[in-house]
Amino acid sequence: MFSGIIHHLGTVTAVSPRGNGVTVVISAPELAGRDPLGLGDSIAIMGTCLTVEAMEGALLTFAMGKETMDCTTLGDLVPGMRVHLERALAVGQRLDGHIVSGHVDGVGTVTRVEQVAESRIIWIGTTAKLGRYIAAKGSITVDGVSLTVNEVDDGPDGARFRVNIIPFTVENTALGRYTAGSKVNLEVDLLARYVERLVTAPGEDGGTLTQARLAELGFGGRT
Repeated sequence: MFSGIIHHLGTVTAVSPRGNGVTVVISAPELAGRDPLGLGDSIAIMGTCLTVEAMEGALLTFAMGKETMDCTTLGDLVPGMRVHLERALAVGQRLDGHIVSGHVDGVGTVTRVEQVAESRIIWIGTTAKLGRYIAAKGSITVDGVSLTVNEVDDGPDGARFRVNIIPFTVENTALGRYTAGSKVNLEVDLLARYVERLVTAPGEDGGTLTQARLAELGFGGRT
């Protein structure tokens, strides 16, 4: 698990074909130097959980399968690109962002970027299927960065949401380079998926959790 707080930026140094996928080498001197890694450790790269396959100094090697490339933006990695890196959380570690699994739910598209006073305003579009899990004042992970959703608009072609990026985040992550058309990895709040499952999956009596059923259980509110 991760928190969506980015402490390190790495640089892609090599991308080479490997079966149906690719092998990616990333230079991460700050990550490797300050927090020693081991083979098999999990690292979130732009919000996507991958496994350290090989190490040589500050160079970390990862294998990406076709599924990862098809479902995330990592298929667009090229040498020289700067990427967000986050180590998996340790038990007892402070959780400054929100609970992030590193399993990307879908790819969104930046539709508008504007500067308002000190904030960078970014609008991101996604599908209606994914948009149903995104709520104002809720949490969203964009390329591995834990952000608060400020506004959500639903439309006939999908949903879009707004996030406000403070100067510190602009300076210390790749979010400052986004322009209209940029593709980003999105992971919705885990709680939203569990709530949906509880509401839609049949219970022991074969029924689902409806408003009528909640009333039967004493959750109908005041009468």
